[in-house]
Amino acid sequence: MNLDSGLMLAYLVASILFILGLKGLTHPKTAVRGNLLGAAGMLVASVAVLFDKGIVDFQGIIIGLVIGGLIGGISAIKVEMTSMPEFVALFNGSGGLASVFVAGAGLGILPAMVGSEYAQSTVATGASGLIGSVTFTGSMVAFLKLAEKISGGTISFPGHKPFNVLLALVSVGLCAYLFVSPEPQVYWALIGVAALLGVLLVLPIGGADMPVVIALLNSYSGLAAAATGFVIGNNVLIIAGSLVGASGLVLTAIMCKAMNRSLTDVLFGLAQALQVGEEDDIYTGRVKATSGDEVAMILETAQKVVVVPGYGLAVAQAQHVIREVAEELEARGIEVLYGIHPVAGRMPGHMNVLLAEANVPYEQLLEMDLINPQFSQTDVVIVVGANDVVNPAARTDPESPIAGMPILDVDKARTVVVIKRSLSPGFAGIQNPLFAMDNTLMFFGDGKKAVQEILEGLKEL
Repeated sequence: MNLDSGLMLAYLVASILFILGLKGLTHPKTAVRGNLLGAAGMLVASVAVLFDKGIVDFQGIIIGLVIGGLIGGISAIKVEMTSMPEFVALFNGSGGLASVFVAGAGLGILPAMVGSEYAQSTVATGASGLIGSVTFTGSMVAFLKLAEKISGGTISFPGHKPFNVLLALVSVGLCAYLFVSPEPQVYWALIGVAALLGVLLVLPIGGADMPVVIALLNSYSGLAAAATGFVIGNNVLIIAGSLVGASGLVLTAIMCKAMNRSLTDVLFGLAQALQVGEEDDIYTGRVKATSGDEVAMILETAQKVVVVPGYGLAVAQAQHVIREVAEELEARGIEVLYGIHPVAGRMPGHMNVLLAEANVPYEQLLEMDLINPQFSQTDVVIVVGANDVVNPAARTDPESPIAGMPILDVDKARTVVVIKRSLSPGFAGIQNPLFAMDNTLMFFGDGKKAVQEILEGLKEL
């Protein structure tokens, strides 16, 4: 087998690994294996492309693998679970920036091309630069919002939307001009305009929509990579980028449906942060506080319990203790399930990752469509740090900012225990009538400490 045949075989193997990895990520039970298969595919593809282009020798490849592996490994180990959304945003941004530089590096060979080859390369270079720049700066803004370095609410100015449209038109115009005059200054002007567009597209979007934004930026990073594949003539990059782009867009559509948001609004940066509602007296004299011992006594008489995790669970790192509570209940013959809302937390699948870390059985994690019909037959629901995804106003109040958003119907259970630090609103910035319902008990305090008190109460009983 000659070198060219070996390289093509390596690209084929990498592509198959990418597809298998993506398939594995469709279910929690196979997600770890899928992630490993995808990583293996990227390793094969990276080594193959270095050999293909004769970029570096074995020593350079090994050094790159060691340095990159150390950076990735240390980062993955040190990052807190609550910071995982920010980490994902950085990944998306890094992918976009890499596409910008790789496409830019190929500018020098464009004038020597003719015909369809020239057309393909110049169009792909413009697309890679435009999408990659928007991805990078948009992801950096998302990172800053998630890390609370800047406000998570709407940041805009008069004429913001028309200015975004103008920037988009200028970016497309520069792409067209690049086709006529493939000069570095034209490309970098495109990068500058697109970078500003990326910032202004994400600034108006609030924390409540961050799961959608992350999914969309992930899709953009894949599309930028696919375009770069056409620039450098690399088939495996085209395949991998297309897979990421398509799957990210599908995930974005799922997130939009789960939040009752318009995909068009998110695509064009028109989805603004939900505004804080006016204060009223829906809580006055109606909120009933509880304690760990009281909740333990209620749980002891239950036959079916559903745990609903939210971002507060991640902040408190209460996933391990809640698993211990579940095991204590199961030892008493009580059925325990987990109701997972697709946008609970700050990124798609945040709660699944959190509970998987605590070794919660995959079969107990039920998505919204599966768990909602069961709430009316549930004795106790324990809501840990969730707010907007269990707000019945989305179902009952047509004037609510979240009206029409699919929620977990926890209010239909016999008893609802909400573990929360205070009555403060969630990302949507509105009050939650669930807290004042007759069947709701509020357990105020840190999520982990509260769950620990419930566990201790159960053991004493």
